[in-house]
Amino acid sequence: MPIRALTLDLDDTLWPVLPALERADQAVDAWLRQHHPEVARAWPIAAMRELRMQVAAERLDLAHDFTRQRQLTLQQAFAACGVDDAPVRALWEIYFAARNRVELYPDSLPALERITARWPLASLTNGNADLQRIGIHAHFAHHVCARDSGVAKPDPRIFLVAAERLGVAPEQILHVGDDPAMDIAGARDAGLRTAWINRDGRPWPDELGPPPQLDLRNLTELADWLDAHGAR
Repeated sequence: MPIRALTLDLDDTLWPVLPALERADQAVDAWLRQHHPEVARAWPIAAMRELRMQVAAERLDLAHDFTRQRQLTLQQAFAACGVDDAPVRALWEIYFAARNRVELYPDSLPALERITARWPLASLTNGNADLQRIGIHAHFAHHVCARDSGVAKPDPRIFLVAAERLGVAPEQILHVGDDPAMDIAGARDAGLRTAWINRDGRPWPDELGPPPQLDLRNLTELADWLDAHGAR
């Protein structure tokens, strides 16, 4: 059965996300040290991260919404310092701008150009990357994120949202991602075909069930495979 469309994870598939998240935390901390030093002293980066984890554990209803989790974290940090009117909007813009200054893997953009010349592509992410800010939105027919969908990977429903947007049956969609549980097991359970971008050559974790149909080192290998086999 031919592949008629693809869905693609973003963080750690197209770019390494940890450096961007680190820069974003540092940008917020620098602003706090300049404008609210009392909050910066009480909530250095490590403490702010712990507070965010606490918010995530307490607000399971927001498991699909990292943006709201971070905004609540900022509100609670300021409230703990006796500041009720936290500048959440300004701080979120600082965080969001830094979070989207990502550095694509060298293979990402050339592979995107090859793939999207032949197949429609939807991004599918639990995160809050902004494809327009990053500058690659033109390669995607649709953008599906957990925050807007109300559910997060590996829930099969978010994969089916993407299939509906693409107008393609799940079994004719290839989902591509780096995370064995979130991407590969989730897509498999929704009936999609699966390609694991396994840059480090890790063994497949057998506890997650059947391995992906494709185990690839990078997106160049994906584009090569699609050129050779994708239309069959």
